[in-house]
Amino acid sequence: MTEERGAMDDSARDGKGEPRVFIVIPAFNEGPAVGDAVRSVLSRYQNVIVVDDGSSDDTGERARAAGALVVTHLINRGQGAALKTGLDYGILRGADVLVTFDADGQHDSDDVDALIVPVVQGECDVVLGSRFLRSDNRIPFVRRCVLKVGILVTWILSGIRLTDTHNGLRAFSRSAAQRIRIVQDRMAHASEIIDEIATKKLRYKEVPVRITYTEYSMKKGQSSSAAFRVLMDFILGKLAR
Repeated sequence: MTEERGAMDDSARDGKGEPRVFIVIPAFNEGPAVGDAVRSVLSRYQNVIVVDDGSSDDTGERARAAGALVVTHLINRGQGAALKTGLDYGILRGADVLVTFDADGQHDSDDVDALIVPVVQGECDVVLGSRFLRSDNRIPFVRRCVLKVGILVTWILSGIRLTDTHNGLRAFSRSAAQRIRIVQDRMAHASEIIDEIATKKLRYKEVPVRITYTEYSMKKGQSSSAAFRVLMDFILGKLAR
């Protein structure tokens, strides 16, 4: 793993003593979209970490040019591993709050404040974004069905009933990020995080967030068959723990 800095300010604080917020963006072959994602969050928060997960395109270069701190996996390990690397690195740099954000343009930086505030105010340890708490999210029918199955299975296995369990927009307190173990390298990490919230008895809440589905993001997303493989990975991983 290597890291390089773009044009971002080297200070973790903004000079006003406010909580240090780090945005963590895992990215694999996201060259066409990652620069816009970085710029959208840098307009509000000065600490952005992009984990280039062994991309074969110019993802790292574009993220760095946009102003992110880029941490590079020399080989592709998967989104779960990239998130763990980014969270660990944010903690190392003194983050008080860590937010996970997708690189493909689906997430809206306007939603990040709503995730951060409950953590900063001590109301909860983890805030989870939910696309199902907004009526204006146009979720493709097949994707909606797959997500609903994931919600049901996660409830059965983890005992936490949520409206959305595979949304990559989340906020963690520093303590929560340190306590949550992510061992699933690939997409099963999303259910694993929910399981860890239950196991560690962390305080949590959901907030509504906007998801924008584009042709690009739909191509990058998981297929229905892949989603069921993710589910099996989570179940097998849970049995092995």
